[in-house]
Amino acid sequence: MNHLKVNAEISPKRSLEVLSQKEVKRLKVASDNALYSLFRQCALAIFHSGSESDNSPALLSSFQDFDIDIIQQNRGLRLNIINAPSNAFVDGEIIESSRDMVFSALRDIIYSESEKYNKRVDLNSSAGLTDHVFHLLRNANALHTREKPRLVVCWGGHSIGELEYDYTKDVGHQLGLRKLDICTGCGPGAMKGPMKGATIAHAKQRIKDGRYLGLTEPGIITAESPNPIVNELVILPDIEKRLEAFIRLGHGIVVFPGGAGTTEEILYLLGILLHPNNKNIPFPVVFTGPDSAHEYFEKLDAFIGNILGRKAQQCYQIIIGDSAKVATTMVRGLAEVEAYRRDNNDAYFFNWSLFIDEEFQKPFIPTHKNVAALELDPDLPIHQLAANLRRVFSAIVAGNVKSEGIQFVQQHGPYQINGNRKIMAAVEELLDAFVQQQRMNLPGNHYVPCYEIA
Repeated sequence: MNHLKVNAEISPKRSLEVLSQKEVKRLKVASDNALYSLFRQCALAIFHSGSESDNSPALLSSFQDFDIDIIQQNRGLRLNIINAPSNAFVDGEIIESSRDMVFSALRDIIYSESEKYNKRVDLNSSAGLTDHVFHLLRNANALHTREKPRLVVCWGGHSIGELEYDYTKDVGHQLGLRKLDICTGCGPGAMKGPMKGATIAHAKQRIKDGRYLGLTEPGIITAESPNPIVNELVILPDIEKRLEAFIRLGHGIVVFPGGAGTTEEILYLLGILLHPNNKNIPFPVVFTGPDSAHEYFEKLDAFIGNILGRKAQQCYQIIIGDSAKVATTMVRGLAEVEAYRRDNNDAYFFNWSLFIDEEFQKPFIPTHKNVAALELDPDLPIHQLAANLRRVFSAIVAGNVKSEGIQFVQQHGPYQINGNRKIMAAVEELLDAFVQQQRMNLPGNHYVPCYEIA
């Protein structure tokens, strides 16, 4: 981990030119202020962009003297940066992508906080939660209203080997050659590779406004610093709103090999697509990886079939070792999306038609009590079972990389996961495979499970 530190003054160039006096006052209170602490934590991760570490406690510990002084002047906003990681600077000058992401983080954190006190916001209904996500994305200028469907969401692990990483670049390159844009979780590994491949393809196609959109949330960003290719960063308040943003913004999804986090995303997606209300809505989904990932997807496909059934398996295609086929499959799928939305007068820029059950929208706090209480029974409606399984993997992600989850496990021991014997056996088999393939942590690090299958 790079411990070189830099002091600097920075101002925004593209967004968030000013804050109100009340907003600045709320942020400038002492370091025990929760809002300031959240911004400091996100900014530290952004300044650490490019690091391969996924150890958030170590990062916070190494930069305890990192600080930000927020100054509102008559002519605009300025940040005094103290003892920041040097990753984000060249010859003492901040790299422009880092500047943009820091002010994007400030924009999103301030707006999310102000929305809590907005009487317009209804966080107690499904429609209200979707409306909230819409406003968060609109405030971040993430809704490009004049573009036809071309935004491909790419999911996959931050802990992948060189062969898999190179393949994600190949897929991104093929998508970019077909003039498609990329949205990922904005971190390293399978979140960086597609963006990197697409940048080269967009340059070949003389595309100067290619989108490399990164969606994250405060608990993730510290463990997975944004990669420097991201040119649009949006920080959603929690994992549920982040996942909904992926589904509402994206026109199709490509899934690369990953671990617990990728499985959480898959279960979220399948639970939504399996809902009867979404039966006829086109949404192309491709699982893909190099030839070496054949066993990974075989196990994942078997897990989905055993637990959620054949209907769930019909929601996606598996394409191994053929990046061009992935891209052409996605192009055909996006054509169906465009036709459907045009015929049904639905927006290209936000998928209003897709029904998302409130069970997928409610924030899940991964305490030991909440995890142990999850109902995992094959007699549940299939979308409800998917929702609860998603929460299991969300807790494992928290225990692996999120500072709050790590503290829970340190204080109370591993999460206890209980449920139907068949389901538990399938979950344990899949997780064991992830551990053996080093998909639960960065290669070379010894993994200590944060869970026990009861």
